Amino acid sequence: MRNVYEEVDFNKRRSAIVMILFVVFVVGFVWLLGQVFGTDPSIIILAAVFSIGSALVSYYSGDKIVLSLTNAKPANRQEHFNFYTSAENLALATQIPMPKLYVIESNAMNAFATGRDPQHAVICITTGLMNNLNRSELEAVLAHEISHIINYDIRLMTITAILAGMIAILSDWAIRMRPRKDSRNTGGILLIVGVIALILAPISAKLIQLALSRRREYFADAQGSKITRQPQALIDALKKLSLSEPLKNASPATAHLFIVNPFSQSKGLRKNISALFSTHPPIEDRINQLSSMT
Repeated sequence: MRNVYEEVDFNKRRSAIVMILFVVFVVGFVWLLGQVFGTDPSIIILAAVFSIGSALVSYYSGDKIVLSLTNAKPANRQEHFNFYTSAENLALATQIPMPKLYVIESNAMNAFATGRDPQHAVICITTGLMNNLNRSELEAVLAHEISHIINYDIRLMTITAILAGMIAILSDWAIRMRPRKDSRNTGGILLIVGVIALILAPISAKLIQLALSRRREYFADAQGSKITRQPQALIDALKKLSLSEPLKNASPATAHLFIVNPFSQSKGLRKNISALFSTHPPIEDRINQLSSMT
């Protein structure tokens, strides 16, 4: 397993790679559409500008977009005292700037961190999490999220969340296009492109998110437990989170940001199949890993 410093370098490199691949994908995709629909070649230049601009927006403003998508509101010390003071204490203990704190009004129990670095970090939790976890369990969840901040997971996760959504929009746009009347032999190509675009929207977003190894959750669990020195508190918190109702504010593009899958948990055979394509490792496996630390 990589140490903390190796994990930081790895996540910084992967963030750059994801952004570059996104630009290449958009330019190539628009070029393909140009071949099918006879689009003006200058559109490719516009596509390059669009993709580079989108990548920069996701880097500098991705946290604001994610918070808007989840309808999160700023937290305050008086109303969310345990949340605010726990985050404050953990930030001091880990020697990082105090993250901005946000709250989602929901009975679901979940949390995520976003931003581009420890100086521009955000931690967001649901009111259900605050109401159902005790102080030690809440600190354990926040320590997990602070581990994502320290490791620069937040930069990588935020970038992929925004870019995956943009790829889905581009694919939907492609499906609605029509070939030029004077284009020749486009019928078969149009059908192929249409099918690819239809498949691409949901799958591309999922593949980008799966490019983030599920081991980052194990790493954050372990590192967060070392911060609090209470792995049992995170075990107890994960057990409660596994029973949570789905979070309506989440979407497929942002699901991988959360500490646990924000959608309903699958059972039986369906659970085994869905685990292959999940952005999170099974909670049972995470608990077993943490149990070995106690």
